[in-house]
Amino acid sequence: MAYLGTPIDTTNQFQSLQGKRFSGDASTTGFTLDIAPSSVFDIEVFVENVRQDPNSAYSLSGTTLTFAAAPPSGTNNIYVIHQAKAVGTIEVLDSAITTAKINDNAVSFAKLDSTNQSFVKSIPQSGSAKTSSYTLTTSDIGSFIEVGSSGAITIPNNTFSAGNAISLFNNTTGNITITCSITTAYIAGVNTDESSVTLATRGVATILFISGTVCVISGNVS
Repeated sequence: MAYLGTPIDTTNQFQSLQGKRFSGDASTTGFTLDIAPSSVFDIEVFVENVRQDPNSAYSLSGTTLTFAAAPPSGTNNIYVIHQAKAVGTIEVLDSAITTAKINDNAVSFAKLDSTNQSFVKSIPQSGSAKTSSYTLTTSDIGSFIEVGSSGAITIPNNTFSAGNAISLFNNTTGNITITCSITTAYIAGVNTDESSVTLATRGVATILFISGTVCVISGNVS
């Protein structure tokens, strides 16, 4: 039957335990290990295959293993096995964190950087002020467009999708024209297809796209 439970990560591999061998000469009691154990219970010490008592047969100080009594001369079978092995730092590559690995709604507003927080809290401006005829593009979605002197706006057809929205600000002392090249354009609250609308001086208008061919314009327009 199929495996039940947490999926097995086949990329992980078991690591070999560390060990060290020494020889006795009846006088040397201190031997140097390659790794410093945390305590005497983190290693197993054998002399001629007899395990030594960690409570009395030896002590540790850093990487130095000190026997209470020097192993006899000719003892060539002294060996130490580390029961615990230090775990290295696990580094997760940036490229390994994908959208699929993040739960829906898991990222809070507080976790966004200051740049993205500003986009959430405010409407960014799309480019500089438009001082000539300008046709809206998809890069303007979610932004506001400032229209300056001699500026005019055209809403194209079959360019945007349902739910896209763009705001306009007339930063001039007179009215500006919004040309509606889109198939159908309504002023909010009015059931009339407009070919062009007028945005009043210092006025703001929002264009909400119902589809690629239909939009609704609300604000200081007529």
